[in-house]
Amino acid sequence: MTNAKLTDLVTTLFRVVLGLLFALHGAASLFGIFGGNRGSGEAIPLGTWPGWYAAVIQFVGGLLVLVGLSTRIAAVICSGSMAYAYFVVHQPDGLLPLNNGGETAALFCWSFLLVAVLGAGRWSLDATLTRRRGRTVAESTGRVAAPAG
Repeated sequence: MTNAKLTDLVTTLFRVVLGLLFALHGAASLFGIFGGNRGSGEAIPLGTWPGWYAAVIQFVGGLLVLVGLSTRIAAVICSGSMAYAYFVVHQPDGLLPLNNGGETAALFCWSFLLVAVLGAGRWSLDATLTRRRGRTVAESTGRVAAPAG
């Protein structure tokens, strides 16, 4: 396996696992499944600021990143929500993530920033839609692009 193919595979797996974990956090908070909000077994009440809105971002953003649809935008929003969580919720309890319980927020924040920079990759809905649009444009103009090597 070439270095480029291995990089594509690993970044895709990273994006999928990251999106899945984030979506599961959101589902737990929104629907009270998987132990619910912070293990309470209950869902966050509808419209509660900021928890319910954060859970919506986690669920929807996580699913978008998981499947690779509007990936860069979703990843930036997810990263920003975790930066907000870190600085508003965790930072007041201590300077370092080890001291304030903010390791997960910091890791999610930086991981989503990485996905935003790298993009969805070759194995994503974004890439599939781009390839289809390229074929549609080529067919409508009568130009056929050479296959990618």
